[in-house]
Amino acid sequence: MIVLRALTLGWGDLLRPRILSLVLAGIGLTVALFVALQAGAFWLIRLFTPGSLTLPWIGAIDVGNTLSWGSLALFPLMGFFLMAPVAAGFAGLFAENVADAVERIHYPARPGQSLDFTDGLLESLAVMAAVVGVAILSLILTPFLGPFAPVLFYGANGWLLGREFFQMAARRHLAEDEARDLRRRNTGRVTAAGALVAVALTVPVVNIAVPLLSAAAFTHLFHMISGTSGPDSRYRRG
Repeated sequence: MIVLRALTLGWGDLLRPRILSLVLAGIGLTVALFVALQAGAFWLIRLFTPGSLTLPWIGAIDVGNTLSWGSLALFPLMGFFLMAPVAAGFAGLFAENVADAVERIHYPARPGQSLDFTDGLLESLAVMAAVVGVAILSLILTPFLGPFAPVLFYGANGWLLGREFFQMAARRHLAEDEARDLRRRNTGRVTAAGALVAVALTVPVVNIAVPLLSAAAFTHLFHMISGTSGPDSRYRRG
């Protein structure tokens, strides 16, 4: 299956020296972001909650201290729902470098042109906002959807992440409207790859490297799709 092959090649690329340094930088930024978010929540709770509260039969309770330390339990939940938008955001920072490295290694005869940084950043922010909206909607609807909540979460994030990463890879070679048309004609493959990325984003530790895995895998996916014969082919195999 072309999607699994692209993801497998992407995983292998993460260990290559050219890309490994980007992986380490991405891990550092991801960890720093979530630690900063958790630290911010910790100190905001301590700042805006009363110092103590006296309850019958229990006595005085240090509310601020209790809630602030209790907020640490929200760290895994925060990672589950926010890792996808963080991935979309970091994609704008690292995708071009990863795509360059992947194409130099695997497709030296078919190099792409780097996108304007501002365009890539704006596109990433728009998708990041959309993914945050899906995460919030999934959280709100979970009590009502029951076992179907993961279907909404992974399906919607799969479509959004697939759209973002494939568009970034395709626009290195095609005009925006051509990249969009190619993505739409391969919606099934792109969404399937995005859904697998969304699943990987919920796996602890592994999810830290997923943004750069996605950039590499979708670069492979674009070249596999565009390199086939047929109306979607831009690069004919000779």
